[in-house]
Amino acid sequence: MVVDDSASLRQVVGIALKGAGYDVVEACDGKDALGKLDGEKLHLIISDVNMPVMDGITMVKEIKKHPSYKFTPIMMLTTESEETKKMAGKAAGAKAWLTKPFQPPTLLGAVSKLVLP
Repeated sequence: MVVDDSASLRQVVGIALKGAGYDVVEACDGKDALGKLDGEKLHLIISDVNMPVMDGITMVKEIKKHPSYKFTPIMMLTTESEETKKMAGKAAGAKAWLTKPFQPPTLLGAVSKLVLP
């Protein structure tokens, strides 16, 4: 699942992931993402931090409350690079932090480390 309020960023990430053989579900903010959690297995969630309605860190905390998604790895993909934000993300349950702009091979390398077969 790719969660970002930027449609163009969701598209770029989606193209990279689909090109590597992954199925992609898109959400435009944290609340939209939570609404799409229907019990179906997700292998990874990639989310922005700064979004309207519900930010990424709040979304991570909410997702971790769901028994079906408690162990789903979450990667933050954001312009934020402050240590305090990274620590808040990690405390909420995010497993990785990648800053924008990014190169698709870097993204796919991180995804391959987080997605369990």
